[in-house]
Amino acid sequence: MDTKFPEAANAAAPEKRSRGARVSGIDRALQILDFLQAEMKPAGAYAVAKAVGAPLSTVYVIIEDLVEKRLLQRRSDGTVWLGPRLYHYGLAYAESLDFLNVATHEMQDLCREVEETIQICGRDGDHMVVMAMADGPGHFRVTSKVGSRVPLNWTASGRLLLGHLPDRERLDVFRHASKVSPTGRANTNPEALSDASAAALRERLSIQINESDFSVACIASPICQPSGECVATISIVLPEHRVVQDRDRYTNAVRKAAERIEATLGWR
Repeated sequence: MDTKFPEAANAAAPEKRSRGARVSGIDRALQILDFLQAEMKPAGAYAVAKAVGAPLSTVYVIIEDLVEKRLLQRRSDGTVWLGPRLYHYGLAYAESLDFLNVATHEMQDLCREVEETIQICGRDGDHMVVMAMADGPGHFRVTSKVGSRVPLNWTASGRLLLGHLPDRERLDVFRHASKVSPTGRANTNPEALSDASAAALRERLSIQINESDFSVACIASPICQPSGECVATISIVLPEHRVVQDRDRYTNAVRKAAERIEATLGWR
């Protein structure tokens, strides 16, 4: 999968580099963590050093320090992965988010109602990221999990997350962020994507079928602040044939779920 790590890494300390100053140790640590999160798999020190553009000796020292502090953990093959201390930080942060608490509750209710997989998704730069997820009770399983990131043009949620932007800004994002999907069916035309994005937000509904995975469909509705900004989406992920069989049931359910989240948060 294409990642946006180089952009994330460069953003870690833009102010320092713009002044020509040396990259600080904490910036390098953030680059390492960002790289692992973007890759979504363990990596060795050499791969990390190459990705962040740092000397191998420097990366070794920082990795050892992060492992000692349990921000990274070393695996038996010598690669490193995100450590348990980050998980506890994440839990504490999640507890402080009224939005995520409310959205997760509604996600669970919608999962029980439609008996399909439900996701809460947000934007991370040029990607859509899965923020929370409830698996449906059946045998159907989706490949994306919490933390998964995919290009914005592959998903129903991705289009909604850009729908509130001014026309030029939305078009610019699709011009540089659109990628060819594994199925080859995701639209990569910036103009068409921009138009579809704005229309989807107006209709509070976006549907994609077979764009990111074969035989998989997604029906999403936006979660918007009073300003109109789409801060997240709630979506139903299901086999494509069920959308054809009972489209109205799923579209009505996901729209109402999004509206309930907004109402509970006082945004409607």
